Amino acid sequence: MSFYGVYSQNKDLDLKKAFSFISPASIQESLEKNNLDTKQFLGLLSPQAENNLESMAQKAQAITRNYFGNTIQLYAPMYLSNYCDNSCLYCGFNLNNDIQRRQLTLEEVEKEAQFISSSGLKHILILTGESRLKSPVSYIQDCVNVLKKYFTSISIEVYPLAENEYARLVVGGVDGLTIYQEVYDEQLYAKIHICGPKKDYKFRLDAPERGAKARMRSVSIGALLGLGNWRREAFFLGLHAKYLLDKFPDVEIGISVPRIRPQNHQPQVGDFKPICQVSDRNVIQIILAFRIFLPRLGIAISTRENPEFRENLLSLGITRMSAGSATNVGGHTLYKEEKEQSSQFEIQDQRTVGQIKAVLEGKGYQPVFKDWLYL
Repeated sequence: MSFYGVYSQNKDLDLKKAFSFISPASIQESLEKNNLDTKQFLGLLSPQAENNLESMAQKAQAITRNYFGNTIQLYAPMYLSNYCDNSCLYCGFNLNNDIQRRQLTLEEVEKEAQFISSSGLKHILILTGESRLKSPVSYIQDCVNVLKKYFTSISIEVYPLAENEYARLVVGGVDGLTIYQEVYDEQLYAKIHICGPKKDYKFRLDAPERGAKARMRSVSIGALLGLGNWRREAFFLGLHAKYLLDKFPDVEIGISVPRIRPQNHQPQVGDFKPICQVSDRNVIQIILAFRIFLPRLGIAISTRENPEFRENLLSLGITRMSAGSATNVGGHTLYKEEKEQSSQFEIQDQRTVGQIKAVLEGKGYQPVFKDWLYL
């Protein structure tokens, strides 16, 4: 059974009814245990648990320090292409958006790589819009061949691939896969993914498992907060992460909980207002619940969040964060002036790698620029 089977068994969950059985005593009992079941995880996501955030934070801090020490892994994203075959209501790369479309040449990839690696970062995440035609696996592999000269760990965030395609990239030097389901609610997924191959809910849902089977060293999944009911989405993301951890104990599993940010942002092509409001306090509760439920899970925080909020989350379970980010193609060196017009989403934290490194060290953390070497 793939994770779709787990989803199908739980998709009709009545959250209101489930939360009616959550009591202060049951939440306290969960906080006193080391191994939580999925019902107890759901309890930590409940409205009732909002009264226990301080206790949850203390437990999450202890777990994080025990499993990860005072380290934060840093990486940088590099956008290779923004051509896309999908119409997704929330995405700046939506094929119907009137933005400058481009794809980096291998010479441009090298220029971006030289700039990013000069900051000291040795982990990179490469991204494309979801177009097999414009960004075939062969193009991704060609880019990887360039990037291997500069980085010790290369992850991909591209359209879902078949297992043999993931395996081909692993052999070629890719060691990490990031792919977000965006929204687990299958009916809502169909409504906001208007057209394109991304409409295939199940093929996307099973992509992380195909990546793990293809021997990716790390697999990261996520839900875009603001699309569906955040408590339900976080619950299914947790089930998915647990499924992968249980089935692939030798793979490093991570999650991210990026949030659509409607407040105070600059106009952006394809501007999309969140369907479900998610407050800072809600994001904190989600991260705490994940850390307590799955202690060895990697948790990344997005540059969609502002610097102050990202720093406040550090001690609560975060293990990974991007630095010196750009979300447009060639945004590090080639087209920096076009960030607002052609980016996938708006960045709230625009600090350089050096600035984030200094902040982490000032707070007693060790910024990790390299912890993996592909042989």
